[in-house]
Amino acid sequence: MKFQDYVYTRIEMDDLRTKVQDFTKQLEQADNYEQFYKIYTATNDLFDHVETMMALNEIRYTINTKDEFLSDETDYWDNHDPIYDDIRTTFLKVVFASPFVDELRKNVPETFFLSNENQLRAFSEEIIEELKEENRLTTEYDELIADAEIEFDGKTLSLEALMAYAENPDEEIRKKALQAYWGYFAEHEATLDEIFDNLVKVRDTIAKKLGFNNFVELGYIRMDRFGYHEKEVAEHRRQILEEVVPIVQNLFKAQEKRLELDRLEIHNESYLFKTGNPMPKGNASKMVQIASAMYHEMAPEIGEFFDFMVSNNLMDLESKLGKAGGGYADYMYDYEAPFIFANFNGTSADVDVLTHEVGHAFQFYSARWIRPTDCIGASSDASEIHSMAMEYLAWPWMDRFFGKDTEKYYYYHLANNLKYLPYMALVDHFQHEIYRNVNLTPEERKDLWRRLEKEYLPHKDYESISFLDKGTWWFRQSHIFCDPFYYIDYSLASVVAMQFWLRMQKTKKDGKKAVDKGIMNDYLAVCKIGGSKIFGDIVKTANLTSPFEEGCLTDIMKQVEAYFAGVDDIALDKE
Repeated sequence: MKFQDYVYTRIEMDDLRTKVQDFTKQLEQADNYEQFYKIYTATNDLFDHVETMMALNEIRYTINTKDEFLSDETDYWDNHDPIYDDIRTTFLKVVFASPFVDELRKNVPETFFLSNENQLRAFSEEIIEELKEENRLTTEYDELIADAEIEFDGKTLSLEALMAYAENPDEEIRKKALQAYWGYFAEHEATLDEIFDNLVKVRDTIAKKLGFNNFVELGYIRMDRFGYHEKEVAEHRRQILEEVVPIVQNLFKAQEKRLELDRLEIHNESYLFKTGNPMPKGNASKMVQIASAMYHEMAPEIGEFFDFMVSNNLMDLESKLGKAGGGYADYMYDYEAPFIFANFNGTSADVDVLTHEVGHAFQFYSARWIRPTDCIGASSDASEIHSMAMEYLAWPWMDRFFGKDTEKYYYYHLANNLKYLPYMALVDHFQHEIYRNVNLTPEERKDLWRRLEKEYLPHKDYESISFLDKGTWWFRQSHIFCDPFYYIDYSLASVVAMQFWLRMQKTKKDGKKAVDKGIMNDYLAVCKIGGSKIFGDIVKTANLTSPFEEGCLTDIMKQVEAYFAGVDDIALDKE
């Protein structure tokens, strides 16, 4: 069945509550484990249907935020998602109190209990109105970004489409494009400040109503952090400051030298080569054709999955007006189908986002067998391993996307991934400070960002866009508004994924379109695990080293630095 044929129906919460109450009574009256498990499974199937409808509406809405019906349904879910949480947590309490719970523990992954115990800790009837307000505010942010229509180069462009000009060979066009891009955020600065201020305060209220000292504590529970906490994350950030920031600064200095600039102003930061950044050859349709052949050669399982995605129209890839920003993968339980959402704009990021989101979607597809379905998707820290590793697994086929620019792409991709590590740490550090100091004014928050930015990204030169010197870069980072404490997961996963890359470097054969069998088997294994194990155990399954293990980051950076030392980047920058 194709995506356009998937049927959406609004879930009426009163009807849902009545059905779940009936199941709950049957659960309490069960005489044996078999009866208990049958009722428990039937209720989970009902919840799967609810969450499929939620996902279906969200996907279609983010594709077209201007659709009135979808907008109304999004408002409905913003208000009724907390009520759904109430219904589900009430049921979970009965499950956990059942005399058959010990038998259930023997038959489902431990992560089911870990995650749902967190859900119980993160929810109470007392916070329903605050949760509605949090949902409303994040939707307001998404709509503000999606509503952008900017006149540039004789066209009306979305923010995502405008960013393609940041890689234009003409420096003046790059500068004007970024000025237009950030001009939109400057125009809406007061609104963005207000949205975020309200989000910080409502999240703090939610946390304190639930008995936490601050939202940092609740944020870790919402993110299902298992096996590590604030102390370990802070240590990870410290290692990035010490081990990664100096290497990244050297990469920026090398870029400045290649571009023959006295200093690297912000409008030149995304432009790595005088001869132009590597650009994919072909439009979205062509890239899907190339990806299809690549995935069939990579592994039969991945080829089968990609055929399923293409034949059922389960991808929306191109940027357009009215479309929400960013990229993501989602999963619809009723159809056992993932979905990939992206915003192609003609840059190499199109290939990165395609391979990245395919990694997420393939993980869902590989683990669709797991029951309960709660454990199909991995927690976000682990799930980013699948996506970021897939970016590297695709390297042997990049010549099909980039032709003569392939070697340039390798440098560009790895350098950018390395440059993002300090930024990821910055976002995480900023959020910790924000939610520990909820009474900061909007100006104090921006001052905080700029101060931390000078630690993690000391090269930033904002002379051509003074608005950013105020500490406003984070306005564009949707995770800060909509998914607090998510962003460090990219850093943790990146350190793990780079180990796949390092193993590939040791086993590659020139001209061979393949990934070493042992590496591929490890990747397929972690995808099949889904969310049935916690982050640390998934890393072990892949025969990799945890980013929290002492010396892990040091060892990886030594090898990455050696790679860059062996590349003649000046030679790459010649036609």
